Amino acid sequence: MFPAKTKRILAAAGFGLLTALSCHAQAPAKVVDGVLVAPNGMTLYTFDKDTAGNGKSACNGPCATAWPPLMAAAGDKASGDYSIVTRDDGGQQWAYKGKPLYAFKSDQKAGDRSGDKFKDVWHVVTP
Repeated sequence: MFPAKTKRILAAAGFGLLTALSCHAQAPAKVVDGVLVAPNGMTLYTFDKDTAGNGKSACNGPCATAWPPLMAAAGDKASGDYSIVTRDDGGQQWAYKGKPLYAFKSDQKAGDRSGDKFKDVWHVVTP
């Protein structure tokens, strides 16, 4: 067994390591060429019909087929400018500054931005 003082030091070191790791959790998106992209490199968009901060997505059903949401995995946690909203189907979706994030199914490869200004309601995300 370790002396009480050693146990306290080890516990503090372990807590510090866990805190450092949680502070450096990977963001759900990154900036490439001035816009947010998903981990797969595809451009991310926001939808004007979404209200920032209301915790919901206005793009469901056929809309979500054309504009796939950037889904959050179970256990993902909001951090910084990234939050998580609940979709109508109960799924969890990433949001940036309160606005849900989407890809566009017509974008064929990383770097495509064919959804920007689509019907004047879809926009690339420029942090």
